[in-house]
Parts: sequence; C-alpha cells; structure tokens
Amino acid sequence: MSARSAAPQSAAEPPPPPSSTPSSTPSSTPGEPGTAPWTGAWVQERLDIALRTSEAPLGVQLDELVGLAVRRNPRRAHLLVSLVLGKHVPTDPVLVHGSGLLLGRLAAARLASPAGAPPPEDLPGGELLRQALHGARGSAARLVEHARTPAGAVPDGVVVLGYAETATALGHAVADALDVPYLHSTRRAVPGTRELGSFQEEHSHATSHLLLPEHPAAFTRPGPLVLVDDELSTGRTALNTITALHRATPRSHYVIAALVDLRSAADRERMARVAGELGARIDLVALAAGAVDVPSDVLERGAALVRETEAELSGAPAADAQRPRGEVTRVDLGWPSGLREGGRHGFTRACRARFAAALPVLAERLAEAVGPGAPRVHVLGFEELMQAPFRLAGELGAVLAARSGADEVTVTCSGTTRSPVLAVPEAGYAIRSALRFPAHDDPSDGPGPRFAYNLTSVAGESRFDTVVLVVDDAGDTDELWSASGLVSRLAEIAPRVLVVTVPAHRPRPLPEPLRGPRFGSYRPDDVAWLLTDLSHVELEAPTEEREEAIQSGGAHYAESLPVEFQPDAAYQALFSAALASSATRLARAVGLVTEQVLALRGPETVLVSLARAGTPVGVLMRRWAQLVHGLELPHYAVSIVRGKGIDEVALAYLAAHHDPASVMFVDGWTGKGAITRELAASVQQANAALGADFAADLAVLADTGRCVELFGTREDYLIPSACLNSTVSGLVSRTVLNDALIGPGDFHGAKFYADLAASDVSAAFVDAVAAQFAGVRDEVLAALPGHLVSDRTPTWSGWAAVEAVSREYGIGDVNLVKPGVGETTRVLLRRVPWKVLVRADAADELGHIRLLADQRGVEVVEVPDLPYSAIGLIHPRFTRGATGTDGTAATAGVGG
Repeated sequence: MSARSAAPQSAAEPPPPPSSTPSSTPSSTPGEPGTAPWTGAWVQERLDIALRTSEAPLGVQLDELVGLAVRRNPRRAHLLVSLVLGKHVPTDPVLVHGSGLLLGRLAAARLASPAGAPPPEDLPGGELLRQALHGARGSAARLVEHARTPAGAVPDGVVVLGYAETATALGHAVADALDVPYLHSTRRAVPGTRELGSFQEEHSHATSHLLLPEHPAAFTRPGPLVLVDDELSTGRTALNTITALHRATPRSHYVIAALVDLRSAADRERMARVAGELGARIDLVALAAGAVDVPSDVLERGAALVRETEAELSGAPAADAQRPRGEVTRVDLGWPSGLREGGRHGFTRACRARFAAALPVLAERLAEAVGPGAPRVHVLGFEELMQAPFRLAGELGAVLAARSGADEVTVTCSGTTRSPVLAVPEAGYAIRSALRFPAHDDPSDGPGPRFAYNLTSVAGESRFDTVVLVVDDAGDTDELWSASGLVSRLAEIAPRVLVVTVPAHRPRPLPEPLRGPRFGSYRPDDVAWLLTDLSHVELEAPTEEREEAIQSGGAHYAESLPVEFQPDAAYQALFSAALASSATRLARAVGLVTEQVLALRGPETVLVSLARAGTPVGVLMRRWAQLVHGLELPHYAVSIVRGKGIDEVALAYLAAHHDPASVMFVDGWTGKGAITRELAASVQQANAALGADFAADLAVLADTGRCVELFGTREDYLIPSACLNSTVSGLVSRTVLNDALIGPGDFHGAKFYADLAASDVSAAFVDAVAAQFAGVRDEVLAALPGHLVSDRTPTWSGWAAVEAVSREYGIGDVNLVKPGVGETTRVLLRRVPWKVLVRADAADELGHIRLLADQRGVEVVEVPDLPYSAIGLIHPRFTRGATGTDGTAATAGVGG
C-alpha cells in the first residue's frame, strides 16, 4: 500500500463525479495548487469526441475511469487513458491492484451465475473505487480488502488470459481474485518455448501476440476461460482469440473482463453470433460500459490536430538543459531463485503464494535503497513487466509509511509503453509529457521507439524525488544504458534513479525419456523411463552403512543405492517355481485391474508406473490392453520418493505431451499405504505448481493395505517380481534423488545395470504372465461388472495394523514396519532387517522369505491372526556397533 493514497490526482487528473454539470477535481500534481478539469476536456473540445455511459454496475461512470489523449496511430485517433490501470500515467499502486481485484470479483460472480442471469453489480465496491479516485485516505486499501471477498464460488478448471502489453498486471489481479492459473500474451519470442497459439490485435500499433506457457496443460483444459483487457472497443480481438483457442480446446464458457466496455450494438450482436456458432456461452463484465461518440472524419481531424499541435509546441521554450543530471544507482534486491516476475510463461497458485511471501522482504530491501528524504517516489515498470513493479510499489509504500509517516511519502507506479501518444502540457489533457527512448529488449516484432508519460509536470519540472526503474534481465541491455536510452532520459528529469533488474523466468527445456535398449532391458515400446541416467555414477553403499545414515538422519534413503542383490542358484530356482505356479493368478489380476482403469479413463489412458516395482505391472497392463482391446497405451515410468514426493519434472513432461486427466498411476502393491498417501499429497502440490489436473488415482496389482479402489486382488500372496530387484525390473535400479546429481530441471535418476544381463528375467516374467492372458480373458470380462459395482472403498486397515505392530514391538516408527509379502522381501533385500513376522497358514507364499531370512540370520516369528501373510521389521536402533556386517540383529533395548 502507498503511504498516502496517490490516486490519479497525483498523476493524471481524475474525472469529475457523475453529474450533468461541469465540476473540477483536486490538483493533478503534488504541490500544484488549484483545481483541474476532466482530463478528456481538451480532446473533447477539439475533436468533438464524447463519452456516454450506458451501464454502471459499480455506479461509476466512464468519465470517472478514463481521460482522453490523441494517438499517433492511423487506425485510431484517440486513446482512452485509464485512471485505474497504472499503465500510461502515474497512479496509486494500491488503487491499481484494487481495481483489478474488483474486476475479478465481477468475473467471479459471472462465473458462478447461470446463463441469462442479470449482470453482477457491486455498488459498495464502486463507492470505495470513487473515494480512492478522489484521494480519500485509506480508501484504496479498503477497496483491496473489499474486492478480495469472494463474490461466488469459482468453478473448477478456470484459467485467466491477459493481453500484452497493457493488461498484464490487470490480468494478474483478476487471476488473484479468482485464485486460478494465469497467462498473459507476449511480444517477446523465447527460443525453445513451444507456442500454444498466436493472434493479431487489429487496432493496435503493435499487433502480434504469442502465447508461451511453460506448462500448457493448465491452459488446455476444458474449464472456463477468462480473457482480460483494459478496454473493449469492438471485441474483435477477444473473439478472434476465443475462436482460435476453441479450435484447439473447446470450452463451454468464456468470460471477457475489461475495465471499460465500448462495444456498439453491432459488436454485441457479433459476439452473440460467435457464441452460437461455437456452441459456447460468452459473457462480459466491466467496471463501466458505454460508447465513445466520434465524428465520421475523426481520423483526418486527429492527424491534423497532431500536426498542428506539434508545430505549436516546437516553438515553445525547451526544457532547462542546465538541470543537473540525476544520480543513477543499481539496486540488487536479492531476487529469490526461481521466483517468477510475471505471467509470460504462466503463473500458478504456487507462483502466487511464493510471490506474496517474497514481496515484503523485497520491499524492505528496496526501501533501504530509497532511504529517508524521498517523499515522492515513482516505480516505473517495463512494457509487459508490470506485475512485479506495481506490487513492489504498493508494498514499498507500506514500508515507507511505517518508517516515516503516512503523510510524508507518496508512491506511484506506471509502465513504459509502445503506444505513441501526442503529449500536450494542458491541465485538461491526459498525457502532458513524454520521454522517448529506443527499445532495449529483443521483441519478436523488431525494435522501435518506446515511451514513458507524465513523469514531469505541466511546467516541465521533475515530479519525483526518486524514480525506481524495474526491468528484467532481458531488457537490461546496452541500449537501456546508452546516451539516448531510458536510464539516461530518466536521469534528465529525476534527481535520483534506482535501477532494479529482476531475472526473467525462462522455461527450461524438458528432458527426453529413456528407452531400451539404451536404458533398461524392456522393449522400446514397453515403457519410456522419465529418469536421468546415472549408470556412470558410483552410488552403491553397503546396506549397514546406508541404514545407519538413514536412521541417524544423516542421509535420505533415495540419495544412494544398496548393493544390488545377486541371487544364488537356490533363490533363482525358487523364483522360477513361484512364477510357474502363480502366472495364471497374476494374469487374472492384471486383467481385472487393467479393465477397471480402461472403464475409468477410456481408450486414451496413459499408464504411469511408479518405478520400479510398478513398472513390470505397467508393462503387463499395456500388454493386456494391446491383446484384448487392440490399444497401444503409452506407458511411462516415473520416480516417487517417500518424504520428497513424485517427480514434478516428469509430471511436467506428461502434461506437455498428454492430457493429465488421462493419466493413471500404477504400482505393484500397497503395503500400509505410505506411497498412496505420498502420491496424493505430492500430486496435489504438483498440480498447484504446474496448473495441471492430475488425479492421484493409483491402480495396483495387489491392494493388501486396502487403501486404493483400483486393484486386481486384495490377497497378500507372492508376486514373483517382488522376489528380485533390477533383474526383474528391466535391469533398472531403484530411483535416486540426490541434489549433487539431479538439477532443478532434471528427472529423478536411476542406474541401468547392463552388466547383469546374464541374470535378467524381466522379459521372462512378463512373457510368462502374458502367455496366460488368452486363457483368463473371458473369466476376467465376466467378473468385471460385479467387481465394478462392489464396495471397494479403502478402509486403510493395513495402516491401522502397522500402527498396532509398531506399538506392540516398541518400534515407534511406522516407516520401519513393512507389511505384505512384497514389502517384507524388500526389507530382506535392501535394509537391515530385525524380525520377520509371518502367518502360519501362509507358508506356501513364503518360501523365498524364509530362505532370505535364513541367509541373513533374521528371526522369523509366527503370529496367529496376522492381517498380512508377512510383515518385515527394520531394525529400529540400528548402528554398526549393534548389528554385525552379516545383518544379524541385536535385541538389546528393543521390546518384543
């Protein structure tokens, strides 16, 4: 918030209150006495242009929201200069944000209302807006608080699209009000970034727009789309955008939100016609609506007026060339790594929350640079970069107010622009002064002149003690600092110039999947591994060393790998026997779970297995769909790490190539449900970061923990793939997440053990089970209808059982209790086991477990009525002093 409501009277003059009689308003420049007429009066008199208000949902008239200026543009003679946008003229940043939030509040009300409902109104909000426009102290802050109050429930899947360059910050504010993902168009091409689309703005001086979301999934969902612009003249640009985007992603509802709506009756009919052709609902909300009445020869008269006025002004005295140049200082705010400066590549809820958290700290640092003795501070944004400078200006005002008193400091904001506007030093004109300078970035439509308006008074004097210029690093070029560049021009008119450079967010190219035989032993079409190849890195450590480091808190289990288990001949024979005896039962379970997934997701299903235990199951499910339905389902393997979550880079890849709603996560089995919970929490977090809508549904072969709805069985029996590690999982290691090896834009890692090819049974396992598909097909399809209508509600009984075992054996950590045959096998293969609990009647399923326990010297305890066939207990007080290198566990100090 600014220290004092700077409102338009400290910049461009506000309009008179709605009245049929002329009225005047407070002075437009701090320190200038007197009153000023409406800032459209000069143009109105000379071009016979008049504003008419037809709709005022806030009770605020058009001429309260805009002034008038004359364009240097052959397409349009006049420019509406908004008094609440903050783009062209210095404005209170809190008023700017509050006005955008208020527009978002109207959009929320329209989104929540049925088709044909009356347009939403907000008269209390309008009164606060009017007070803020006239400089009532605290009114802008009260407007923000009012506009933040929800006006209706926002439907799922809403996204907001803002137009460059003028409406980028306005779009942010609308998206803030709705708390939904945001993207603004851009005129800056970014190499390596895929275009979601492009379109033309018909009346603009700079017509080309690009849409460059880093994560397109957020903006290709079929939910409602809100398009935000500062002014709707004819609506053609918005309709062109809707038509283009609708071809790619049809939607049922569009809302166009603009500060002012100036469409004619014919324009409104065109919008209704387009809505009918698309079979969609198109609504519009605005702070005020009406018309600009212009004479038929306005373009000719406007061009003549520009020539005449420039001729008159050319003879006026030049500005004082002896004025001392201002002091220029670079300011480093310590911008946090990865903090987005705006919505050029998308701005999600997570981006919004992080930006809000960082803003007070950044403002404090800027306030230190501004220092005391600067009662008039202006923050100048850079073309499309308006969100960060404007919000920073608002927070800076609050900090300076707290330090020096609310009556002593004024903070305003505006942005540089491409719009060429005639500047006339008249009180009844909106644009009174202009700085011209060359472009200082690399826009897609080439270089050209740029402008900053109203930074000096009518008399040409400096209006500000300090100007803070905020640019991104793409705009911090030699041109910016050249003799005719913006920094030099600002130093001509301000005693002090602070230059803040923020890093422009640049989307990282997504890595590509790995496939066999380069990585893994599965066929290339069986699975694509969304992993980083770490085969060249020594990551293995003795099991005892890893366990001590993990339990002491010195390392996370995913930072290293256990030494890969090498089965002896007896164990290999046990695996082969188990596979031969269970292949039919496994085929039945594979078929049943695959049919459930297809019933839920349809033929566009994308299988995403949780590497690595889920990957053999994913391969089998893909084979079933291929054999039984002729479907070629995509199958990817991704990493999920307990305590760290699912790989967000992998999800970003999936969202860029597939509809997230088609994704089904796949795992081998559930134990107590820890990974099920991890998946749910981390997918929710990833959705917020990516603006995607992945569902955390998990399909498993065996739901022994009773914590998912999609499963092939809930019996706890031996799945042969659980007997082995990489040699039954495509020769791929467990996944690795180690910050020294995995960068921010990398997939999680894993190793390919090509040297174990002689022991590889990955293909043999898949082929043996798949060979039974034809024989169980009819049985599975017959059982499916009954299974689908059965009560499959998760009871989480496995988690309760694990908690009971943890208490009974004095362990105190459920993560050290691993229930089920598969998890118990993992304990014996990868961790330091303490005990194995078995149910006496499950002996047929536990031959390999007894063999492993005997090899490692681990006690096997038979427990009546155990809810699982087996439960493995990791040693709860492990150190190498308490446990020998053979893994035999000591029992001192541990109950049970």
